[in-house]
Amino acid sequence: MYNSLFKIYFAVFSIILLFYLLNSRLELSAKLLCNLDDYCKKEKQLFQVSNSLKDKYDELRKGDIFEPLKLSSSTYDDFILDDSKKKLEKSTIPKENATLLMLVRNWELDGALKSMRSLEDRFNWKYNYDWVFLNDYHFTPEFKEATEAMASGNVYFHWISPDDWDMPSSVNETLFEERLGKMEEEGVLYGGSKSYRNMCRFNSGYFFRQTVLNNYDYYFRVEPNVEYYCDFPYDPFRVMREKKKKYGFVISMYEFQNTIPTLWDTVEEYITKNEKDIDMSRNSYDFITDSDPIGLYNPYYVSDSAYNLCHFWSNFEIGDLNFFRSEKYMNYFKHLDDSGGFYYERWGDAPVHTIAASLLLDKNEIIHFDELGYGHNPFYSCPTAYYFRLVHGCLCDPNGVNSITTNPNSCLMRWWKNGSGKYFIQELKK
Repeated sequence: MYNSLFKIYFAVFSIILLFYLLNSRLELSAKLLCNLDDYCKKEKQLFQVSNSLKDKYDELRKGDIFEPLKLSSSTYDDFILDDSKKKLEKSTIPKENATLLMLVRNWELDGALKSMRSLEDRFNWKYNYDWVFLNDYHFTPEFKEATEAMASGNVYFHWISPDDWDMPSSVNETLFEERLGKMEEEGVLYGGSKSYRNMCRFNSGYFFRQTVLNNYDYYFRVEPNVEYYCDFPYDPFRVMREKKKKYGFVISMYEFQNTIPTLWDTVEEYITKNEKDIDMSRNSYDFITDSDPIGLYNPYYVSDSAYNLCHFWSNFEIGDLNFFRSEKYMNYFKHLDDSGGFYYERWGDAPVHTIAASLLLDKNEIIHFDELGYGHNPFYSCPTAYYFRLVHGCLCDPNGVNSITTNPNSCLMRWWKNGSGKYFIQELKK
């Protein structure tokens, strides 16, 4: 009997305990579900915000850019992505009447963007200088969209007319084709290229005549696939204006003799006819004619003329447009152009610019931008001071194999000897 009652009591107790446990678990589950629901709501809100930002970023990538919003330096900053219609504040740092200038083809877009990215990061993000792009073909929508998105300043695209680009009618086409074939056979660099000759002539005498540049005083020439290795310690345009400089360079080297066999003869004719425009007591004539041993080296190339073949490498140059627009320079270019040497030979714009600056400018109007680390295949220039490289985030080795500064192929030591000497950043900031 007791066993039966015990079994009944035990069964009832078990049922009550089971009910209690089930009820507790239901309450706990309800609480968990409630908390989970709150968590899901928050997660959903975050997901919606994330998607909203992603959608806005996708619009920006597709070029749906609201002026003056640019993606050059802070693409992933929340304050940009928070609202694609929010306008970024333009730089309040005073800037000069100047532009960044690139002559480029549509198919060079990747190289153009590489150069832009480097220069924007190292310099232009702070100043927002305009970009001007020149092309003898019309730019594609893809080129325009990509470069506008990369630039921090305004962007202008300019088509070069055939009158400014093509070979002039004064050139004897039969003789030109004959010389073209001969130089190609002899292995002259770009000796068989007509378009390269068009480019060199344009850069020598027509780039500064383009109407898109009419309102600027200074230009900074940029080429595709170049790199700037250090944060700029100053605005080079400001240095140009305040120090009254007319032409700036980074690398100086020797030209190939076989590209310019009669260039110096033509220059000497110009000198004879225009002595009044040339002040030998103040210019840099000695820089382009000195052929004595320099440092540890004899001249790297032996010239057939009094010209020692030294030139400023013009893929990096910062210049005063008013110098090129001047009557003196225009007369100089016309004399060279009338000879046909841009086509019968293969005169480059680098020696043409260098000789003009060395003859027509005071040596103190030319500046070597020693601190602006720069690379254009196969050579580069890198500041030698360790502390400077550290402070300005330089990514280059001044002692590398292709470092040009004191390389036997460099003319920089001749500039230090015969030009305006060597300047340092402290002097530029005074």
